[in-house]
Amino acid sequence: MPELPEVETIRQDLRTVVRGKEITAVKITKPKMVVGSVRGLTKFLTGQIIADIDRRAKLLMVSFRGSDQALLLHLKMTGQLIYQSKKDMIAGGHSWPPVAETLPNKYSHIIITFHDGAQLFFNDLRQFGYVQLVSTEEKNMIVHTYGIEPLTPAFTWENFRDAIDRRATAIKNVLLNQAVIAGLGNIYVDESCFLARIRPTRLANGLTHDELRALYRACQQVIRQAIKHRGTTFNSYRDTRGRTGNFVKKLKVYGRAGEPCLRPACQQVSAILKRTKVNGRGTVYCPTCQK
Repeated sequence: MPELPEVETIRQDLRTVVRGKEITAVKITKPKMVVGSVRGLTKFLTGQIIADIDRRAKLLMVSFRGSDQALLLHLKMTGQLIYQSKKDMIAGGHSWPPVAETLPNKYSHIIITFHDGAQLFFNDLRQFGYVQLVSTEEKNMIVHTYGIEPLTPAFTWENFRDAIDRRATAIKNVLLNQAVIAGLGNIYVDESCFLARIRPTRLANGLTHDELRALYRACQQVIRQAIKHRGTTFNSYRDTRGRTGNFVKKLKVYGRAGEPCLRPACQQVSAILKRTKVNGRGTVYCPTCQK
C-alpha cells in the first residue's frame, strides 16, 4: 500500500505539472471508485482549473480556482496516479502492475484530460481506491478524523506520548491506527520500530519513557528520509528528471525476513530477522536488538 512518503512524492511531482491546467474531459469506467454521483462529479470537473494539490496522511486533496469544492483521491492498496503528456510521464503509488508505455490500459479506471492534451490516469488493480467530491466543510470533517502526522506542527513529543502511552495493544497496532498516528503503514512502522530498538509486538502501555522518546524520534527520521529518497518503490517508476524512489535500498527490516540483521553487534552473533504477524499484518523484526 502506498504510504505517506509515496503519496507525498506523487503530490509534489503532480502539483508542478497540473496547477493552472483546465480539465476538458473526464472518463470513469468503474463507477464504484467514485463516492457519490458519477454524473455530478464529471459535470463539475469539466471546465475546472486546478489550483493546487494538498495532502493529509495518505489522502490527496485537489482544489480548484474560484470553488469551495475539493476532489479527494485515495490510492488505498493498489492505486496508481500516472500523468502523461507529449514529453513527460510522472507516476506514483503502488508498484504493480508496472507503468505501461501505452495508456490507458485495462487498469485505467478514471481518466482526466487537460486542455493541452495531457492526461491523468487513476489506475487501480484491485479497485479499492476512490475519488470523492466534497465541500470545504466536508473536507475539514474528513481531515479531522486523522491523528497527528509526522513532520507536522501537531506531531509534538507531548501529543505523541499522550496518544500512545495508555493503550493496551501492540505498539504496531497503535502506529497503524490512522486516527492516532496518520500516514504510517506497514513498511514505515516496521522500520521505525527497528530504529527505536522496540519489538513491534510490545504493548504500547508497557514502553518506558525513554523507549517512547526513541520511537517518537524514529518515526520522524524514517518518514523524513523516505520522502527525501522519494519513497519505497519496487520497480522503475521515474519522474521527468529520471529520478526513482530508492528508499528500498535503505530498508533495514521490511521484506528482509530470514536475512541477517544489519546492526554490527547483531552481525557478530549472527542474528537473523524474524517474521511474525501483528493483527494480520506481516511484521519483521530482529529478536536480538529489538526488545
